[in-house]
Amino acid sequence: MIKRFPKLIVTNAILFCAIAADAQFGRPKSGLQPMKSAVDLIKKQAPLRVNQALLAKISQGDVHVIISLAKQRAYLMVGEEIVVDSPISSGKQGHTSPSGNMHILEKDPNHYSSLYGDFVDSSGRIVRAGVSMHIDAAPSGTHFQGAAMKWFMRLTDEGVGMHVGILPGYPASHGCIRMPSDGAKLFYDHVKAGTPVEVQPAA
Repeated sequence: MIKRFPKLIVTNAILFCAIAADAQFGRPKSGLQPMKSAVDLIKKQAPLRVNQALLAKISQGDVHVIISLAKQRAYLMVGEEIVVDSPISSGKQGHTSPSGNMHILEKDPNHYSSLYGDFVDSSGRIVRAGVSMHIDAAPSGTHFQGAAMKWFMRLTDEGVGMHVGILPGYPASHGCIRMPSDGAKLFYDHVKAGTPVEVQPAA
């Protein structure tokens, strides 16, 4: 003999299963916001700003650079006027960017890191990403390929410089000053070896 359950019990059981499925598969419940993606969680920085009128007048001999580690900004300056104001990402904890008065030592439009990069196989496929040349052992059949550092402007003999890189909105590099591609190109085009750079400390 088949027992029949009251309709109320069946309805409640179906509702419970639906709620459990929503929780399991990430569908938002009524009144709640959906989960944010990783991109949404990256801190937003003010975009690149350029004074086009000043930019049209300057020469490489006129400019100097100020980098604020506290503000995570780099400024291409003429006297006290800001020509280009760019977001940056400086060195993370344990790899803090050096501060003080420096100069551009070298410019290289297509520089590659000799310290950090990936291990790749003979066909160019990445076998292990984000490695340190001096710490990580190369897997068999691979070789080290340095990370691209386009529009590189060297600040120290140890390899710290300004270049194109990912900007998560906070200090995240191994000491270099990462910049957006268009910002790095503007700085690169308007500085020369010997251009003064002041890196202001975070605190």
